[in-house]
Amino acid sequence: MTPARLARAQGGFHVLSGVWPLVNRRSFEAITGPKADVWLLQTVSGLLVVIGWAQTRGAGTDAGDALARRLGIGTAATLLVVDVSYAVPGRIRRIYLLDAAFQALWLTAWLRARP
Repeated sequence: MTPARLARAQGGFHVLSGVWPLVNRRSFEAITGPKADVWLLQTVSGLLVVIGWAQTRGAGTDAGDALARRLGIGTAATLLVVDVSYAVPGRIRRIYLLDAAFQALWLTAWLRARP
């Protein structure tokens, strides 16, 4: 997959996953579990939307693809570590292991994509 296509795909994923809890927190929490700190949920969601927007808007230029790659790798690695660190011991629902799998796929795709 080209870096531009990968940036758009992961960026879209980030935008959708970030918007979901902002638009319908009830359905998000029905699947992922109740959140004690709504402000933290909103902060992470907002950051995912911004990261995704930057990835999709920058895609297609050398500088934009490079930025999307750094954002993509950094975000995927961070979310993967957090998902696994908290889902495995049961601090958060195991559904986050599904997100960890997605993050591992994004990370692998970026590491295989030509820089």
